[in-house]
Amino acid sequence: MARRTAAASQPDAHARSAANDAASRIAAWQRRAGRHGLPWQQTRDPYRIWLSEIMLQQTQAATVVPYYERFLDLFPTVVDLADAAQDAVLHAWAGLGYYARARNLHRCAQVLRDAHGGRFPATAEELARLPGIGPSTAAAIAAFAYGERAPILDGNVRRVLSRYFAVEGDPTAARTLQRLWAHAQALIDAAPAALDMAAYTQGQMDLGATVCTRTRPDCARCPLEADCRARIEGRQDALPSPRARRAQPLRHCWMLIAECKGRVLLERRPDAGIWGGLWSLPQFEDTGALQAACAGLATAGSPQAMAAIDHVFTHFRLRIQPCLLKLPGTVLVPAEPGRAWVPIGTLDAYGMPAPVARLLAGLYPGKLPPR
Repeated sequence: MARRTAAASQPDAHARSAANDAASRIAAWQRRAGRHGLPWQQTRDPYRIWLSEIMLQQTQAATVVPYYERFLDLFPTVVDLADAAQDAVLHAWAGLGYYARARNLHRCAQVLRDAHGGRFPATAEELARLPGIGPSTAAAIAAFAYGERAPILDGNVRRVLSRYFAVEGDPTAARTLQRLWAHAQALIDAAPAALDMAAYTQGQMDLGATVCTRTRPDCARCPLEADCRARIEGRQDALPSPRARRAQPLRHCWMLIAECKGRVLLERRPDAGIWGGLWSLPQFEDTGALQAACAGLATAGSPQAMAAIDHVFTHFRLRIQPCLLKLPGTVLVPAEPGRAWVPIGTLDAYGMPAPVARLLAGLYPGKLPPR
């Protein structure tokens, strides 16, 4: 795993001296001033911890809480999650984004059920072998559930360590990550044997989320303020080093809202790619393909263009041009494989991408809750 191989990159003199009590200071600060009201903090159940850690990847805690609670209502145990249909899992996840997380969550639950008797391994090394669990997530589960002395390195922690040790370079680049993993390990190695790993691990996350923030860090509240290299050198705004910015391309697509006999035509997205496994509207790359599809559904009538909407992904923006086609007659055209005519009143039972759900909710008020 990355954090083990990174240990070969030895921390500098500041790291070795600062590591003497930094971990204990973070743990003490967390118990005194950290976050304590999040629902996943009240358990040592690895299932609940794992679920929260996956949901918190690239998503703020305030957004995660209702999804987390709904997931536990639907899937109280890892076996319940493994036994569920993928559609049910994706539907519960819809709106949280980064849908590969949901597919990996479901697959991991099935591996735990089939190969581990529904029990989570007790070490970060074993946890990291499971689908969708990287080294930092594995370490967080092992620390919270089992007290293992394993370093984490999520986005918030990368920022804290980049400033504390004045680590130059893009914090997502391999060489910089290697240095950060070495620093993270050094802090634990220098900590006393009695270090409260749950408080220390949570404390690092809390520092990055509430104190050592991306802009305007509140150094006066930080337990590492006295020997933080970035603060001493007045470089808090310069560290972490900014990532190379790339122009965000704009892509276009056309989506067809075909309505007939109180039903709407949906199609399942392929597992690979954006919105994998979700139900969406038939999508086309150009108007020619859209018109051909409409001709296959009706002998007369053209789709009516609606207001375009933009949806932002990590690496590009997608401009969606929805087109409404109301089919006459009383007979449904048979749906092709991978498509289904869905009663408008049951649309909410299908896991959909957030922009598609918002589009249909605006077109059919009261049929879908707003997202």
